Amino acid sequence: MFEFEEGGFSDPFTLFTGMISKTQDPPIEYDLNVCLEDILHGCTKNIKISRNVVEGNGQRRREEKMLTINIKPGWKAGTRITFLKEGDIYPNKIPADVVFIVRDKPHPVFKREGTDIRYTAQISLKQALCGGSVTIPTLNEKNVRLELGPEIIKPTSVKRIPGQGLPFPKEPSKRGDIIVDFNIKFPDKLTQQVKNILAEKLPN
Repeated sequence: MFEFEEGGFSDPFTLFTGMISKTQDPPIEYDLNVCLEDILHGCTKNIKISRNVVEGNGQRRREEKMLTINIKPGWKAGTRITFLKEGDIYPNKIPADVVFIVRDKPHPVFKREGTDIRYTAQISLKQALCGGSVTIPTLNEKNVRLELGPEIIKPTSVKRIPGQGLPFPKEPSKRGDIIVDFNIKFPDKLTQQVKNILAEKLPN
């Protein structure tokens, strides 16, 4: 229903055209692959996008723009970074928002689990049964020594190295752990003497 101002008359056509709002296309989404080292320390990424620009007279041109994304330490996979109205520009339309979604880039050594990272250590059967130590890499490129034992390491055994994982997003000074699984390398064959010793010493 049109409203009329006191002491004057508002043109209904003007009121009607003022009620017509521009439409906006759905957001344009891109995956942003981020390695675990960048999640650990944080980083800045400059990403070039291209968009169409159509003038009111129908002329069309291609425009490139650089967008800067500041990756914060500990950002989770699925974090969305939105740049408002950076999509294609058309007459009588609101440019779409451009959204980047953080994805974990596959890592050759670790697998992310929240703020923890999981690593599989290769150990011998002797280490599994008798103990010892194993070298564990970290995202800081500094190895740590993990002592095995006194318990026997089984294929289902798990150990933790505290504070060597990824930062908590809301508390970057705190970090998760490295979760260590074990892949026990069994010997291809045993001498009869070793078999006799094992048969004598090991419980049934």
